[in-house]
Amino acid sequence: MHKEHGMVLFLSLIVLLIMTVIGVALAVNSNQSMKMAGAGAERVEAMTAAQGAQDRVISVNGGATLINLASTMVTNDTQLGVTNTLEPIASGCKRREKAHGASIGCNRISVSSTAVFGRNDLGQLTVVTGIEQEFTTGK
Repeated sequence: MHKEHGMVLFLSLIVLLIMTVIGVALAVNSNQSMKMAGAGAERVEAMTAAQGAQDRVISVNGGATLINLASTMVTNDTQLGVTNTLEPIASGCKRREKAHGASIGCNRISVSSTAVFGRNDLGQLTVVTGIEQEFTTGK
């Protein structure tokens, strides 16, 4: 019985070591989960910024600017940190009918908005949409 006095201390140290390892593992797992959640939130924020900048560049450059767009136009939305590219697409009009004696013309434009996000801006997200703007040619 005299030999067993140190055994309880030894077993309690082993249990303490196991509980410490479990605690450290849970802390590391929690830290990784927080990083992943933060990265997901940054991606959603970048998507929202790109879509907002795209809506803004279409609204600001509507009408005559889009009809007369002959070459690629790049704008930077500094408020949202997004680069917008408006690029004319050389293709025919989908609509072929005449409107009140005037021919219908159209311009097709590709609008892409690129936002960067993440640590050191390593993530990049691009939203692309197309516009077909019809107009009468008067012929």
